[in-house]
Amino acid sequence: MPSAYLLVSHGSRDPRPEVAMEQLVRLLSYSPEQISVSNQQRFGDRFRRLPAVSISPIKQPLVDRACLELSPLSLAQQIVEFSGRALIQGYNKVQIVPIFLLPGTHVKEDIPAQVAIAQQTLGEITLDLRPYLGTHPGLVQFLAKKATKDIETWVLLSHGSRRPGAKEPVEAIAKQLNAVDTYWAIAPSLETRLQALVKAGYQQIGIIPYFLFPGGITDAIAQSVAQLQRQLPGINLRLTEPIGASAELAGLIWDLVEK
Repeated sequence: MPSAYLLVSHGSRDPRPEVAMEQLVRLLSYSPEQISVSNQQRFGDRFRRLPAVSISPIKQPLVDRACLELSPLSLAQQIVEFSGRALIQGYNKVQIVPIFLLPGTHVKEDIPAQVAIAQQTLGEITLDLRPYLGTHPGLVQFLAKKATKDIETWVLLSHGSRRPGAKEPVEAIAKQLNAVDTYWAIAPSLETRLQALVKAGYQQIGIIPYFLFPGGITDAIAQSVAQLQRQLPGINLRLTEPIGASAELAGLIWDLVEK
């Protein structure tokens, strides 16, 4: 019997990330065989082809979502509840996919601890914690689509963490995009980066937010960029959208659970 799948997000008081997670669940309710590879969507030799949805009459898998925080139930309790439903439907394995971009404390400590607690309760069903979403190299494709050639240079804006080594994944992605990294919560700030780029002679600067879905922080980023635009006359700042729920993102998640 194939696995059931549980997507784990951080949780938010803003409804938009939860709506996006629901969209992902619906997209993943099609089996992986229903996601075919489009031969037209390419981003150069170093990028993989992007998967697109193709509907076929194949049994739909059991997929749902859970939150690490801001839920009435702990993540362990949510896992147990979902696993009970899976068991009734004949599944004996649940794959748990952290929908996180970076390997912070939640990914490295909090989620594994909650999975371990749930597994102690669930003797008859196996829990398999998969790699977090940000480990998939195909995410660079989403960002590359945004980095259009009409912009002179690009900035990759992540939330940022003071945890040792937290910048390294963001720096690596920025390097692949020929962009510079910057952070919302720590240095170097967006304002500092933009001032340096303007001083270097750039007039067309793009900003890619390394965030999955729209929410309170992306709203604040948009307000900050609008204010910086007013402070930089003659400079064109372009802020792109977050990654967002899409068939392509669902395809990457299927890749993670099938490895």
